[in-house]
Amino acid sequence: MKRKKPQILKKVRFITKQQQQTAGQAPGKLIFIGEQKQQEATIELIAYDENKFIKTNLSSIKEIENYKNEYKNIWINIDGLHDVKLINSIGLYFNIHTLILEDIVHTGQRPRVDVDENHIFTIIKMMSLDVSTHMLDAEQVSMYLTKNILLTFQEKDGDIFEPVRERISKSNTRVRKLSLTYLKYSLLDAIVDNYNFLMEIFGAKVEELEDKILLQPSKDTLQEINLTKIELNYFRKAIKPAREVLFSFKEFKTNLIDKEDQLFFNDLIDLIQRASDSVDHYKSMLSEQLTVYSTNVNNRLNDIMKILTIFSAVFIPITFIAGIYGTNFKHIPELEYQNGYYIMWGVILLTAFSMLGYFKYKKWF
Repeated sequence: MKRKKPQILKKVRFITKQQQQTAGQAPGKLIFIGEQKQQEATIELIAYDENKFIKTNLSSIKEIENYKNEYKNIWINIDGLHDVKLINSIGLYFNIHTLILEDIVHTGQRPRVDVDENHIFTIIKMMSLDVSTHMLDAEQVSMYLTKNILLTFQEKDGDIFEPVRERISKSNTRVRKLSLTYLKYSLLDAIVDNYNFLMEIFGAKVEELEDKILLQPSKDTLQEINLTKIELNYFRKAIKPAREVLFSFKEFKTNLIDKEDQLFFNDLIDLIQRASDSVDHYKSMLSEQLTVYSTNVNNRLNDIMKILTIFSAVFIPITFIAGIYGTNFKHIPELEYQNGYYIMWGVILLTAFSMLGYFKYKKWF
């Protein structure tokens, strides 16, 4: 498939005009900042305990009343952050602070975590990759955990949580037996596992570029290296603060995370550290490839200059000989020789081959 030209870099990743709308506004006022990625917002409910399970869509957040008393754990997933009225109604129902709601509808937030005795609020980036262009897309995922309710907010329908949903639907699985904190860990684990999966794809791409740069370096290869490096920088912007978020779980003192849950979060720290190390490693490899490319270009330029210099050096004495016999003196003895023309050519050829032989002997080419 033919690769797209550099105009793909025009993709909007930093929303500035919408951010200007929030300037001067009162803190906590809900203004959606981001790209609307679906027509209507949806509310998905998954309620379960060790013995029961149900999955359904809600038309209103108040419908949760039908499930609160019957199920121990309830996961509510909202797709579509552009519906500010819906987000506000959810905030009112669950008594969520307006500053948290403001962060939820602002999709340019830096990954972070906020903890108190009653909730754990987390913002993290879920990454996806367009394989045809090798361009990354980051979607903000917000998670608000209380004792019996986990709220997740996503920009659009479609995510990487289907394996988690499948495990919930099956009886006798760990997620059905444990608390919502374990469910939150499972969702974070899916996101971090996806980080490492994407790093494997980028690793294969970097190795492919390494072969190209050594065997057939070209301007197209240089462009691919630069584009890949841009994507890794974009990835790094998401993964570095996410690592800080997961590291901070070790320090929290809250009833929502017990000792058993803490072991799972410690495992997440190892996974995201591996992804973070991969980003740095592949960036370093790309920088080395740029150095190799630059060296190859300089070497080719030096080879060209060497050939031109050899030609110049060979023709300098030939030009000198031709110049002598091209002067306008009336009497030049050699011009009267019967074989003077052939003698001149013999001298020219002898001079040229002698110089070439000398250059070869010195291994200058």
